Amino acid sequence: MKREKGPLERSAATEYAAWFKALADPTRIQIVSLLARQGRPMSVGEIVDAVHVGQSTVSAHLKVLSEVRFVLVDRHGTSRFYRVNTACVECFPTAADVVMGRPAPVTPTCPPEGETR
Repeated sequence: MKREKGPLERSAATEYAAWFKALADPTRIQIVSLLARQGRPMSVGEIVDAVHVGQSTVSAHLKVLSEVRFVLVDRHGTSRFYRVNTACVECFPTAADVVMGRPAPVTPTCPPEGETR
């Protein structure tokens, strides 16, 4: 695959910047890794217990992660359970390659919530 000489298109750069910003916090990294390693939806309480920060802090971090679709929300009655969006998390290393000018097998995109690849 040929290496691009110019900058990324603005829309791609904007999306990737949002991804990098969402992961630019140690607690958010812990939350994503916890959800990925558990491989199941988890309640906010379970996440709070695992990362040892307050409920409001975890909720704020989950909001940021869900806005970039790294985390999806499953609603069961009045309860919410959070799970990692594997389609988006799998795109992340490819996005880093694209930003650094390395060829990627496909242009990484994160499907809208509810859609899978």
